[in-house]
Amino acid sequence: MTRAHLLQPVHDALEAFSQGALSASALSTTARAQTDLLAALPPRYTEVLHGLLDRLESSALFSEESCSFSQKDLVANLEMWADKARGVLDPA
Repeated sequence: MTRAHLLQPVHDALEAFSQGALSASALSTTARAQTDLLAALPPRYTEVLHGLLDRLESSALFSEESCSFSQKDLVANLEMWADKARGVLDPA
């Protein structure tokens, strides 16, 4: 069995956030709660994920124009993080 299924809650939350159905705070809470996923990855992945989530939560406090973090770019970076994590969890 693969370990990529551990990424599913993060993937689902990212998708819901992108569609406007989930707040940045709820996305962050969901991602941070994936302790099995984070334990299965090298520690650097947790550091990077938490940094991205911190910036996403900060960006939600401001309008897109006044924030130094673009939510669209942060979501793209979170998606890239998930893709790289999938490669670590299930190497070819």
